[in-house]
Amino acid sequence: MKKRQCLTQLTIPLLMAMCLFLCPSPVFSGTTRPINLAVEFVDHAACAHIANHFNWYAQTGLNVNSFDSYATGMGLSAALAKGGIDAAYICLLPAINSYANAHVPLKVVAGTHLYGYGLIVNPEKIKTVKDLASPGIRLGCTREGSPPAALLHKLQAAYDLDPKIITNARRMPPPKLLLGLKTGQLDAAFMPEQFPSMGQADGFQELINARDLWPNMQGSVLVVHENLIKENPDVVKKLVGLTQRGIQYIHDNPEQAGIIVAQELNVMERDLSPVKLAGSLKQLKVTPDVIQRSLEDKLVNTASINPEMVQEMINYAAKIGNIKKPFPAEEILDLRFLHE
Repeated sequence: MKKRQCLTQLTIPLLMAMCLFLCPSPVFSGTTRPINLAVEFVDHAACAHIANHFNWYAQTGLNVNSFDSYATGMGLSAALAKGGIDAAYICLLPAINSYANAHVPLKVVAGTHLYGYGLIVNPEKIKTVKDLASPGIRLGCTREGSPPAALLHKLQAAYDLDPKIITNARRMPPPKLLLGLKTGQLDAAFMPEQFPSMGQADGFQELINARDLWPNMQGSVLVVHENLIKENPDVVKKLVGLTQRGIQYIHDNPEQAGIIVAQELNVMERDLSPVKLAGSLKQLKVTPDVIQRSLEDKLVNTASINPEMVQEMINYAAKIGNIKKPFPAEEILDLRFLHE
C-alpha cells in the first residue's frame, strides 16, 4: 500500500509537468510579461486589428493582458498620462502632446500610415473652401491637439480664411461630428478616417484632406512606454514586427482587410471608452467596403517614419499652442526595431 502511494505521489507531479509542457497555452498567454495595448476607434490601427483578429500576438509569444479602444486620440492621450498602458496605436500629434505636456515617457517605435484625415461637407451648402467662412455655416472639428484641428489651422492659413472659423468650430468626437452632419446640425466636419469615408458613403463630399494640406503628413504611430524598451526589448521588437506584418497584409489583401477591420471595429464598439459615445456609434454603420476604400484611398499604410516630418509636426504643435515649446524629434523616436 505504501509503495502504491509513493508511486502515485511521484506520478501525479510528473503528469502535471508533462501536461504543462505539451498542452497548448490559453489564447492570451505568452512567454513574456503581460502587456496592455490600446488603440483609437479608427482604421488607423488596422494593422493591430488584423493582428488581433488572427491571434498573432499569442502566436508570437506576446502575453496581451488587454486590448482597449478609445473614441478619440485625445482620450487615449489622457489614458497614457494616467499610466497602465504599455503600448498604443495613436495619432502622432496626441502622442507629442502626451510626451511634452504630461511628460509621459513614451517612444515612437514605428509608424502605421500617412494622412488619414478629411473635411466632409454638405454639398448643397458648401461648394468651395471659401464657403466655410460664409455667415451661418456650422463647422465641426475634433478638439485642439488633434490632427484634424491642426489641419484646420493649416486650412485657415493656406486659404486666408477668417480666423473665426477656428474659434467658432464646434468641438466634438468623430462619431458625433458625423451624426451632426447626418442630422443637419453641422454643414462641415473635419474628422479622422474612417469617418470621412463613412460620410462620403452617405452622400457628403470631401472638400479637402490631409494630403492636400500637409504633404507626407505622418498619421498614426506605435508608441511604447520607455520602461518596456528598457526591460523587455524583445516585446517591442515583436510588436513592431507584427505592425509591419499587418501593414503588409493590408497591401496584399485589401478586400479581406476591409472585412476584418470592419468586424473588429463593430465588436469593439461595445466596450468603447468613454462608454457614453457608444450610443452615438449605434446610429452609424462601419461596413467592409467603406473600410477598404479608406485603407486604399485615404491612407498610405507604411511602418516607415521620416524623422524630419516628426520634427516638423513638433514645431507646428508648438506654433499653434498645443505644446509650450518644440523639442528635438530624437527625444521621442526610437526606430532601431524597424531595422532589425
